[in-house]
Amino acid sequence: MTVYNLGSINIDHVYTMEDFPRPGQTLSADTMVTNLGGKGLNISVALSRAGADVRHIGAVGAGDAQVQTLLAPFGLDLDRVALLDQPTGHAIIYLDANRENQIVIYPGANGAITRGHVEAALADAGPSDWLVMQNETNANQFGLEVARSKGMKVALVVAPFDETMPALMEQVDLVSVNEEELRDFEAATGGSFRDRTDMSFLVTYGAEGAEFVSGGESHRVAAHKVEVADTTGAGDTFFGGFMAHYANGSSVEEALSFASAMAALQVQSMGAAVAIPHRDAVLNFLKG
Repeated sequence: MTVYNLGSINIDHVYTMEDFPRPGQTLSADTMVTNLGGKGLNISVALSRAGADVRHIGAVGAGDAQVQTLLAPFGLDLDRVALLDQPTGHAIIYLDANRENQIVIYPGANGAITRGHVEAALADAGPSDWLVMQNETNANQFGLEVARSKGMKVALVVAPFDETMPALMEQVDLVSVNEEELRDFEAATGGSFRDRTDMSFLVTYGAEGAEFVSGGESHRVAAHKVEVADTTGAGDTFFGGFMAHYANGSSVEEALSFASAMAALQVQSMGAAVAIPHRDAVLNFLKG
């Protein structure tokens, strides 16, 4: 079983400050750090470090040597990452004193992926494999179409949420949402997500933990109480940890437990992908 992740790769510029700027206000940041991120890369790193066989499908700027250098230590299979005449996507991330974040994204090469690229990337995929998507590339619709033509199962991380998400959510096997995204989905479709028997939901509630809802059944996991340094990438880490186990046949309870621990470790360090822990560290954390 292989997880193919069709997702973004961004250069993250992270600025820490006491408070977020108000409209029209200029503030000085206390620190600035540049790392690689993007929901796609974060999820691929989390999947890989949780033990999944993962293939990343994406795009970066052909002339961006910094990105190639920063990608190398993650040890990912990047044969399906195209080099395009577009700048690598980037994100501006603000972190306040409470370690909450605000993020602005420029798509760059993430918005120029072609159907031909996705078809070639999924050439060897089959019914036992999963395609994972999120909403930081232009390729979701034809990614879904190509995956379905091969009998693959599809998971969608519903972020950033926009008007295209409700219809896309109804076409996949598993959706990962936070509370706000879930409210937007229910407002667009009517009724409670708990009444849906045709979809599985992985719902994250921040400090209140997470829940998996499918076929009328619900499984909850509590969040670990830890000192938070940076919440950037926590949801991606949780999803990747969960998906690595769920897609490989583990029980929902085991997948949720591992994901919760993985996210708890990740938020204790600064950064997104660089802060995602390896499987052994997560297992040691679970042992107490």
